[in-house]
Amino acid sequence: MTERPAQRVPNRQLAALIAEAGFSNAGLARRVDQLGLEHGLDLRYDKTSVTRWLRGQQPRGTTPALIAEVFTRRLGRRLSAQDLGLDACAPVYAGLEFAATPEEAVDIASGLWRKDSGSHAELRKIAFTPAGLVVPSRDWLIGRADERVGRGVDPGASRIPAQGRTTVPRQRQIDRGPGQRVTAGDIAALKSVGDLFRSLDHAYGGGHARQALVRYLEHEAEPMLRGTYGESSGRRLFAATADLTRLAGWTSYDIAAHGLAQRYFVQALRLAQAAGDRPYGAYVLVTMSRQAVYLGHGREAVQLARVAQQGVGSGPPQVVQGLLHAAEARGHAVLGEVRAATASLVRAERSLGAARPGDDVPHWARTFDEAELADEFGHCHRDLQQYRASAQHAERSLQLRAPGFARSRLFCRVVLATARLGLGELDQACALGAEAAQQAMEMRSVRAVEYVRDFERRLEPYRDAAAVRTYRDRVAALS
Repeated sequence: MTERPAQRVPNRQLAALIAEAGFSNAGLARRVDQLGLEHGLDLRYDKTSVTRWLRGQQPRGTTPALIAEVFTRRLGRRLSAQDLGLDACAPVYAGLEFAATPEEAVDIASGLWRKDSGSHAELRKIAFTPAGLVVPSRDWLIGRADERVGRGVDPGASRIPAQGRTTVPRQRQIDRGPGQRVTAGDIAALKSVGDLFRSLDHAYGGGHARQALVRYLEHEAEPMLRGTYGESSGRRLFAATADLTRLAGWTSYDIAAHGLAQRYFVQALRLAQAAGDRPYGAYVLVTMSRQAVYLGHGREAVQLARVAQQGVGSGPPQVVQGLLHAAEARGHAVLGEVRAATASLVRAERSLGAARPGDDVPHWARTFDEAELADEFGHCHRDLQQYRASAQHAERSLQLRAPGFARSRLFCRVVLATARLGLGELDQACALGAEAAQQAMEMRSVRAVEYVRDFERRLEPYRDAAAVRTYRDRVAALS
């Protein structure tokens, strides 16, 4: 790769950080190359490249930000390209950064939306990186709330009026900026759109309308974020945008664009912080935990669920607490930790049982009900190879789950099929598996297909049995 002409001044900032991190020149180059691969970049730096940087040459493009991320991971504190004495690129190169300010968060998230809505197919090939979970979750946990998110209005205009006034003065506009004045109707529209896309995702899979959601974020949410709004409106705007961004990550996860999904989740986490919505940030972490479970990273899944619990304490409604404990249980189950998984499931069950009809439950937690809890039990017992318990809970979940949650029902049906197989009930297992396979064909969900494929791998020891041959004939006829 070509570099800019050398500067005359050695880069002492970079040299000091290399010494602090304990890197050799070759070791730093290797880590930058590895991080580049995570982002779909073939960089091929070596120790000579680092020597040139130390002499004052500036690496091009996204490399300064990649180098900064290498040091951030190594030293456990957030470092920018400027901290390394390097020219900064636009903060949209990866999306794994936990922005320092709400303004930077908007820049990073909107850059991600623009790239994803275009013809950047390489974004959907970016690898998931477990190491990329550490800094954002830590920064969310220990970070302070943003003091101000309002934009383009006098921060003093919304103060309580002097005694004797009967009306509150309207906020005085001081600078409209490049965008529009955001109204309550604008924010309500964002929430309604979220409900619509969620319904489509549940019923037809993440691939059905994902690109439409991303384009909506780019063309509708970004102009609002760059518009004019006060503190209260701004918090609600960031909350609605965080919800849509998490959903964009969820639909990306469903089509197996795992690195891209991870970036959406990190940005949703930061937007939730700007909204001042701690429980929703915990929900984003739970979403990240579920992705880690799916990819087999049980330890990271447990850690994310625990950070979420620690970050909200005992304040949220019982339903929310139950959701957080259930997420931890899934991580323990993937690791085969029977006692820890059981303890988390018991806590989840107790929390949900303690919920009352009058509790103020956020919209995103209302789907965590008896059907969802039974589903979590079914998955955990399946992973722990406790097949009789898994079958009982999976059957209960299917009885309780509404038809609109078609993909969740499909997953649960595969769990039940796997449990029946584990119990030696081959005919029932194959019948359930065939039903799930047919449903998967009707969805745009890679996860749905992968659930069916996992079941089929479990059928391999019985491939010569009549029930399995019948299953394969039925599935072949669907294609």
